[in-house]
Amino acid sequence: MLNLTWTAIERLRKLIEEHPEDPVVRITLRDLDDQRLSLAITLEPSAQEEDEVQHIEGLTIALERKSVHRTNGMTVDYQEAKGFSFVHPQANELGLIMPSNN
Repeated sequence: MLNLTWTAIERLRKLIEEHPEDPVVRITLRDLDDQRLSLAITLEPSAQEEDEVQHIEGLTIALERKSVHRTNGMTVDYQEAKGFSFVHPQANELGLIMPSNN
């Protein structure tokens, strides 16, 4: 399961409040190469049929089913100065943070 920090939850709620026509938070994961991932957050009007939907603190989070296992245990954080970041347990053990592409 994907985790969100309170600061990420609050920021996403604020974004949805500003864009009520897009209440679904989509997290997209793409391979850049064998060792790097690209993760992005977008707001959309609805989840798609091929999505796994998670409800976290009143937010609707949509992930492609094929990517769900790769985000298991991942934490989405938000810091005003840095924006959103994705911290994976394995990357965290190595002291790495995966920046988002937003």
